[in-house]
Amino acid sequence: MRRSGRISMILGLALVAALPVTAWSSTWIFDTSHTEIGFKVKHLMVSNTKGSFSEFSGTVTIDDTDITKSSVGVTINTASIDTNDKKRDEHLRSPDFFNVAEFPEITFKSTSVEESKDGFLVTGDLTMHGVTQSIVLEVEEFTGEVSDPWGNTRRGLTASGKIDRQDFGLTWSKTLDGGGLVVGDEVRIILEVELVKES
Repeated sequence: MRRSGRISMILGLALVAALPVTAWSSTWIFDTSHTEIGFKVKHLMVSNTKGSFSEFSGTVTIDDTDITKSSVGVTINTASIDTNDKKRDEHLRSPDFFNVAEFPEITFKSTSVEESKDGFLVTGDLTMHGVTQSIVLEVEEFTGEVSDPWGNTRRGLTASGKIDRQDFGLTWSKTLDGGGLVVGDEVRIILEVELVKES
């Protein structure tokens, strides 16, 4: 066999070997109309203030042959924060908190995915307010595929996590007479995500 023939055969076998991986890997996009990126934080140490972001995009690459090879990427428009109070939202956009003029985006990029007792653990780099920290999101529910009436394939997931806002330079608060804080440091992240499979 000529050398050129051997090279062609090797390249052909390599291509065939790669096909199953490609076939089982799929890309999914956040359906922003049916997805909520929310959070809650203690106020005056007695109640939780909840909020969400209304403008964002996200992509999930799923490897059904090995879920640990899957990945997630999310970009959030920081100025789209909504806590159902206009005055509070303006304060959150100010330099006291998110400083959206200087830091217009929050991003999350996964670095690993692993199975857990109740679902999956997604570890990734969260960049907010100019600071990047590794965080863990617990995926508590990840549905199978369903077809909607318009020919799209969908999946859903519920995930949560927590961060210390001080770790990201979000330090504004006031101390109460009893020693507590007006705004708590721990922030709970709450995700309800609906995904649409790319054609």
